[in-house]
Amino acid sequence: MDFTWLLVGPVTAKFLGDLGARVVKVETQRRPDESRAFMPFRDGVSGFNRSLSFAHYNSSKYGICLNLNHPKGPEIFKRLVAWSDIVIETHRPGTMGRWGLQYEELKKVKPDIIMVSHTMQGQTGSMANQPVHGILFQAQLGFPHLTGWQDREPIVPPTPYSDFIAPFFVFVAIMAALDYRQRTGEGQFIDISQSEASLHFLAPALLDYIVNGSGQSRIGNRDPFLCPHGVYRCQGEDRWCAISVADDEGWKSFCRVLGYPKWKDDNRFATIWQRKRNEDELDKLIEEWTLNLTAEEVMKRMQAGGVAAGVVENGEDLLDKDPQLKYRHHFRELAHTEIGTYKCEVPPFRLSKTPIDITMPPPCLGEHTEYVCTKILGMSDDEFVKLSGEGVFG
Repeated sequence: MDFTWLLVGPVTAKFLGDLGARVVKVETQRRPDESRAFMPFRDGVSGFNRSLSFAHYNSSKYGICLNLNHPKGPEIFKRLVAWSDIVIETHRPGTMGRWGLQYEELKKVKPDIIMVSHTMQGQTGSMANQPVHGILFQAQLGFPHLTGWQDREPIVPPTPYSDFIAPFFVFVAIMAALDYRQRTGEGQFIDISQSEASLHFLAPALLDYIVNGSGQSRIGNRDPFLCPHGVYRCQGEDRWCAISVADDEGWKSFCRVLGYPKWKDDNRFATIWQRKRNEDELDKLIEEWTLNLTAEEVMKRMQAGGVAAGVVENGEDLLDKDPQLKYRHHFRELAHTEIGTYKCEVPPFRLSKTPIDITMPPPCLGEHTEYVCTKILGMSDDEFVKLSGEGVFG
């Protein structure tokens, strides 16, 4: 059961659904998943069922509406719990308890249930109840401190980066809980802290402070130990190629690709440390060369010469041109009731024995309420009609 919203919870449930799990997403008409209001909308026309952002992260799910503030709402929720192996929720700590749906209560319904509570800072501690979204929370984690240029203000990443980190930790925790249940017959409560998951991706900066007492800060596209290292403007509108040279042998290969320019013998660039001291001048000379070629040609020449390089791809490149993503069938087409055909991502891993089963488009708001109640929960038509008339599914 997917009782989550926005990104981190829906991504977790989507990938499980893509791999064959039967997933039911629970929303309410009064407060649906906020990502239903996120741009872009198909054809620029807004609507709860027209957000491509919501569609992208909610495939492979049934969708129902359930009003937990109705006296009978928690009862229906518990019937879904009895059907479920796993319940995932992303509400602030204490919210589930106010509905009488905390883990200890769900265990009474199904003793071996696995419940995942996914929050920014975990279920306990002085900051656990702090309300914050992922984009702002990145500042608290320190990501903007390392993002941007040394002589400019910090840059907040334009997407909630931590929301795309945490699901993979959740997968591991869920697999461990399923293994434990298979061996013992007991379920588990999984308390996931998005902040603690994200700190793993700040390990170099944290280790530098732990070991040396020094704090890393913004260095733009540069690297402390590699040069040249950056993105270089190429032929065309806003086209760039990233290039990175690791050592003196790499420098020789790099100069060979450039046709042994005259400045390669300049004393300013004789060693890695001299190149680092004169990095601004070196970057200008490199860009004089890259500006005459397309980004794709720069990449091909560099890679053929043994130098690490890659085109800075945009949306069109990723969806329509990237040969590796096409070969891996990373983007799949789905036909949605209201927005029509669109492309969504599959999980970034492949299992040799478990095929990716992404055939079900994301649900319109409450689209499968009747089906889930009558076909999955075994509710009679009369009961469903009665509860619906009482506003339980609002």
